[in-house]
Amino acid sequence: MPLKRILAIGVALALAGVAIAQTTGAPVESTAAAATVTPAAEAAAATVAALPAPGPAMPGNAERGEALSVTCAACHGVDGNSVDPANPKLAGQHEDYIARQLALYQSGERDNAIMMAFAAPLSAQDMRDLGAFYSQQTPTPGVADESVIASGPNEGRRFYEVGKALYRSGDATRGIPSCAACHGPTGTGVPGPGWPKLAGQHAAYTALTLRAFRDGAVWGEGDRANSMMASIARNLTDEEIDSLASFLQGLHNVHDAPPASTAAR
Repeated sequence: MPLKRILAIGVALALAGVAIAQTTGAPVESTAAAATVTPAAEAAAATVAALPAPGPAMPGNAERGEALSVTCAACHGVDGNSVDPANPKLAGQHEDYIARQLALYQSGERDNAIMMAFAAPLSAQDMRDLGAFYSQQTPTPGVADESVIASGPNEGRRFYEVGKALYRSGDATRGIPSCAACHGPTGTGVPGPGWPKLAGQHAAYTALTLRAFRDGAVWGEGDRANSMMASIARNLTDEEIDSLASFLQGLHNVHDAPPASTAAR
């Protein structure tokens, strides 16, 4: 059916609906006046305009992303360095990775009620713009747990060392590959394949995420699915998960560290 014909039918139906709503239960003499109200076509156009724009996005615009990030600041911090360890740091994360996760929230392929609601009205370009803004922010470094393990198979080792060994070398006997193979020796990740930056992330958030993967969580469906982490994390113990998370929290580039004069105070 020609597009003009479809539009004509749609407008006719919309106007008919308005007329029915206005005449139901109303006196006959008020019908003529009611028919002169603003046509419903404008309201329909406003609804369509509010939906995410289709099609591929251009590389992100950090300035526009900064304006959009106002709604994210309550949980993730003004510059992407969240205060609550249950909310991930976004500062320094890759643009494409942030955009992809927002798209998964929007489609429901990654389940989080709060994030799904925030992602719902975003266009693909909004997602890239937000990613561009956060990718340019400097992450604040964290501190790893250096306490000595008192008992168990890792007795006598500093707590973060268990995770450090797994991150760098993995454990071939249990089918656990080196984390550094995908996320880099310094935890900066690889933007192209979509492997995120992990260095400096809150230990509590990383541990929570690893436990979700161990329980079988997969982000995405079909070709978009990331089942790799579920297959790796299922072999990790609680102590290993917490140690990995602690090691990653303290892992950072020297450029992200505060000046010596500040640290000494």
